[in-house]
Amino acid sequence: MSSEILLAYGETGLPLKVDPARTTVVEPERTAAAADQLEVLRAAVRHPVAGPPLRERVRPGQTVAISACDGTRPQPRHLMIPAVLEELDGIVAPEDVVILVATGTHRGNTEAELRQMFGAEVAGSVRIVNHDARDSAQLAWCGTHGDGVPVWLNREWIQADVRITTGFVEPHFFAGFSGGPKLVAPGLAGLDTVLVLHDASRIGDPAATWGVTEGNPVHDDVRAIAAATGVTFALDVVLNRDKDVVAAFGGDLLPMHAAAAAFARRIAMRPVPDRFDVVVTTNSGFPLDQNLYQAVKGMSAAYQVVRPGGTIVCAAECRDGFPDHGLYRSTLEAADSPEALLRDIAARPGTVPDQWQIQIQARIQAENRVVMHTGFLTDAELAAVHLEQTRDISATVAEALEAAGPGATLCVLPEGPQTIPYLADRHRPARND
Repeated sequence: MSSEILLAYGETGLPLKVDPARTTVVEPERTAAAADQLEVLRAAVRHPVAGPPLRERVRPGQTVAISACDGTRPQPRHLMIPAVLEELDGIVAPEDVVILVATGTHRGNTEAELRQMFGAEVAGSVRIVNHDARDSAQLAWCGTHGDGVPVWLNREWIQADVRITTGFVEPHFFAGFSGGPKLVAPGLAGLDTVLVLHDASRIGDPAATWGVTEGNPVHDDVRAIAAATGVTFALDVVLNRDKDVVAAFGGDLLPMHAAAAAFARRIAMRPVPDRFDVVVTTNSGFPLDQNLYQAVKGMSAAYQVVRPGGTIVCAAECRDGFPDHGLYRSTLEAADSPEALLRDIAARPGTVPDQWQIQIQARIQAENRVVMHTGFLTDAELAAVHLEQTRDISATVAEALEAAGPGATLCVLPEGPQTIPYLADRHRPARND
């Protein structure tokens, strides 16, 4: 007897047939959206977790920079930015406001994407700028902070009188949680800064993993940078599986983010009793699964609870390919094997482009069989980066379980990294990436 699970895949989903007797499903808590999402955002801005309301922090004539997630993140920008602009109305002029898309090292979003992301009204009334980590003209030197991190940040951000971060909080595969200070660095940081924040030693630290912030060398330095360079007000949301706002948190950056992360931990992390022979994961559907680079997060969520040498099957649409910008694809293709790539990173830390994602992916592939299901990458393209492809995900899972032998077990993460499994006898995720 089999049952069907709908995996988050692209915009339509992907059915997976499983044997329920040997299957554990790990998914987000069924949390209802706020009855009035815009009103919840207004309340967070007007009644913050810590510090005064936003309107009390801004004076007439000041310039304002607002940091927001790029198109690879399901942030409800169309709600969050209007909530912020509403509070600024009558204090600052629209021409004195700039929205900075915190791309980190990702590509900038097109004009059409920006209008879709922010809404036509915001896109037509406020200047929106894609941050470019590789454009030195966009960057300002801010000194060395944290554990020896050379900090270059977006010049318009640094020069603004008022700096507001907007983001969403979920477990992050090496920074602990997203949102908060990450909207400053790496979101608005220069490439040299990002390379240090995500170097081999930090990424390889046992505490650089899902759900861990304090003592996590990546997040410790991210917090240090944001604190040293200054954020006037921060606004974060926690989303449910439908990408609707469940809760919103505003105020002083660090206490606000701590409160949001505690809330996200309760609804987005789940204990499991043991590791599994096969783990099926996704990258949470569109827009998060639009390329293979992002899909590493889904692989990483599965890696937390797969047995060493087990099979990870990852369903990610990858409509944007690898993507082809940057050196992620060529770096993977140039390596003879994942093991060889890990040796190269260890021998030459900081020299491999997109090293943080590649290092995590290479370790997962070196220790496990990884099979992809995509709609836009060919078998040959995936084979060139040491990955398999399956067209029939249900059949592949059944074959992997049979190969693992009697009593083999399956774990399914229908929403991928929206819910992070961890061993029940531990207080943090089961494995470090």
